Amino acid sequence: MSRRLVLAFGSWKEAPQKRSGWPFNRFKVESGVKKEPTTQLEVKTILNRIQHFVGFVYRSVQLLGSGSSLRMEVQIQPHRGHRGKCSSCLQACSGYDQLAERHWLFVPLWGIRVHFFYAPRRVACPEHGVGVEHIPWSQGKRPVSTAMMGFLARWARRLSWRETARTFGASWEAVSYSVEWFVQWGLAHRSLEAVHSLGIDEIHWGQGRRAARFLTVIYQIDEHCRRLLWVGRRRTKATLRRGLKELGTPVLRGLRSVCSDMWQPYLAVIAQQAGHALHILDRFHIVQHLNQAVDEVRRSESMRLRGQPLAAKLKKMRWKLLRKGSRVRGQARIRLDGLLRSKLATGRAWNLKECFDPFWHYKSLHRAGAFLDSWTERALRSRLEPMKRVARMLRKHQGLLLNWFKAKGELSSGVVEGLNNKIRVVTRRSYGFRTYKAMELALYHNLGKLPEPESSHSFT
Repeated sequence: MSRRLVLAFGSWKEAPQKRSGWPFNRFKVESGVKKEPTTQLEVKTILNRIQHFVGFVYRSVQLLGSGSSLRMEVQIQPHRGHRGKCSSCLQACSGYDQLAERHWLFVPLWGIRVHFFYAPRRVACPEHGVGVEHIPWSQGKRPVSTAMMGFLARWARRLSWRETARTFGASWEAVSYSVEWFVQWGLAHRSLEAVHSLGIDEIHWGQGRRAARFLTVIYQIDEHCRRLLWVGRRRTKATLRRGLKELGTPVLRGLRSVCSDMWQPYLAVIAQQAGHALHILDRFHIVQHLNQAVDEVRRSESMRLRGQPLAAKLKKMRWKLLRKGSRVRGQARIRLDGLLRSKLATGRAWNLKECFDPFWHYKSLHRAGAFLDSWTERALRSRLEPMKRVARMLRKHQGLLLNWFKAKGELSSGVVEGLNNKIRVVTRRSYGFRTYKAMELALYHNLGKLPEPESSHSFT
């Protein structure tokens, strides 16, 4: 037997038989508790309030199924006084015929799956010929409404794609093309004005060390905006050229500074296409190279002293050696001082690394250059090949390194490393993406700060 359902103070209750003047909706309900409601609210009223489509009306709403299969079916029909619009030019056209009924997944209401049902019309446009009418809640042939795609895309920033699909009763593919639609709309409508500082870096993703497992990322690192501008596969000259080309000539002309590491393909392209901008090698990358050299010396010496009494001084010292000296305290400091007194190569390498720290505190460009010359000469005479390699690298890029003082330390590619860490968080949260396309969409979606399509209602 068909019964009616209304919303009373936010909970579902079965309505009594029809009475004059009461605005009940016609529902088909299989179960419920009979109780007199105090305040009635039609579901069609809610839908018209949050998702009103000009030229279309909600004909009926039915509640079907039970338990986990409970669903709400909303029948939509065209308004009698409105003709269908061409999907290309959005001009009202005469009707041609009608297609079979389709359904779209809509945002869940009270945890209940909602489907829109509508039989699209075909219209005869004088300019574009016969085609399917413009359906305002649909994007192409996708069985998910635009409101639901925006809903899934926003939740995909907080949860993994798989968890988003499971939570809201959608497929992983539905979440994927919802994010794709969201990102494409944002890229088409984003503004690239006031981009004065770029950060360029490479990042590894996936498994293996093949060239295809590296990404070239370009960030905007201005104080007022820090976001991902472009991402591309591989870390070659061609990749970076393609990324700068997609940003456009106005962006390149407006650049004042560029931060990068010492990867040679990047240095060559930046000098060629953004030579007018101040190119900065930030302290983060320099300190990273120094730490790697110290760790290489420690590992080599540990293998050489294996089985000897001095080897005990190097045990469990890796992270103590990689920390800044002023932050090593207590028993760790005592062990570190003992390592320095032992004259081991690892202690000498760590001392060289710590002696480089005053370089960043100079105010004078001339004095900073003199300090760099002195330190590199000392490192080259240290007989520690990893430290000598770092010294040669610093001498080779001395001009770019001293640009850090021309910028007065106001620009730091430590921001770039922070954004790289966010990339790792995105991939870790999603347990890795099997395809590059999914990875690219997720990065733009989470780090691009893209504009979002307008919505008549904020679903939270």
